[in-house]
Amino acid sequence: MQRTTSWIARTTIAAVAVAALAFLNAQAKADAAAAAATYKAKCAMCHGPDGKGETPAGKAMKVRSFADPEVAKTSDDELAGTIEKGKGKMPAYGKSLKPDEIKAIVAYVRSLAK
Repeated sequence: MQRTTSWIARTTIAAVAVAALAFLNAQAKADAAAAAATYKAKCAMCHGPDGKGETPAGKAMKVRSFADPEVAKTSDDELAGTIEKGKGKMPAYGKSLKPDEIKAIVAYVRSLAK
């Protein structure tokens, strides 16, 4: 009886862990999709859909590619600050985006640099 109860407990714990991981994975995918949509709506006009800055507006403002070594060495906090407060002709988004949304956009920008 003891072995059966122990096996059931381990199986239940494993099932709960798998379900939790599936839920967290689904949430992460939803966050990434939301970040991509926000990037497309607010950033892609200048930075381009691929983050290279090769749009008419990006070229006119001399936007650097996210893969540029100077941009790549910028910390996540610095990128978040630029998104929040703006820089040069880039508008500030701190009032229209929540901190978690800005963090997700930073992660999305990093993914474009790869």
